[in-house]
Amino acid sequence: MGKRPAFDEIMGMTGDVPPRPALAALGKWLEDTPDGELRRRQEAAENTFRQLGITFAVYGDTDTRERIIPFDIVPRVFMADEWSRLSEGLVQRVEAINAFLDDIYGERRILKEGVLPADLILGNPQFRPEIAGMRPPHGIWAHICGIDLVRTGPDEFYVLEDNARTPSGVSYMLENREAMVRLCPELFREYRVEPVDSYPDRLLETMKSVAP
Repeated sequence: MGKRPAFDEIMGMTGDVPPRPALAALGKWLEDTPDGELRRRQEAAENTFRQLGITFAVYGDTDTRERIIPFDIVPRVFMADEWSRLSEGLVQRVEAINAFLDDIYGERRILKEGVLPADLILGNPQFRPEIAGMRPPHGIWAHICGIDLVRTGPDEFYVLEDNARTPSGVSYMLENREAMVRLCPELFREYRVEPVDSYPDRLLETMKSVAP
C-alpha cells in the first residue's frame, strides 16, 4: 500500500501544479518573503505572547513550566465556501452533543435502546448522577465547544476531539489574529479575512441568554 499524498492548503495534494488559484497570492507572498524575515516575525509574535503571559500548561506533564501558545506565521486558511460548509456541520455536532447530554441526564433512551452500554456512561468518573433529572435553561448543557479539526484533503476533514468543558483555546485564537494583523498587514490587504473580534460580544450574548 503506497504512502498517501499529503494535502497542502496552498498547493493542494502533493505534486499539484500550479497552486490552488484562490491561494496563489499567499503562495507568492511566501516565496517573496525572505526566510529570515519570516523567522523575525515569528519570533516577534512569540516574544509578545511571552511578555503578555499568553501561556498554557500541559496537565499531567512532568514539565510544569508554562508554555507560550503555538503560533505559525504561515496562516491556516479556509475559503468562505469551505468554512460555510464546515460551520454547518460543527453546529450540527454541538447540537448532537447537547442532545446526548440531555438524554443521559434525562430519559436515557440511548442506554435503554442499547445504542451505548450503560457502564460506559454510568461508570464514567465524569458522570454526575446528582444532576440527573435536572434541565438547564433552554436545554443547553454545553454552551461553548472547541472542536479540534484535522484536514486530510481538499474536502476531507476529521474531528480529533470535542472540548466542551469551557475551552480556553478561543483566547489564543483572538491573540493569534491580533498578532497576524500587526505582523502581516499585507495579507489582510490582499484577502478579505472574516473578522473574529465579535467573539467576546457573542459569548456575552450567549451567557445572558441562559442566565437564571
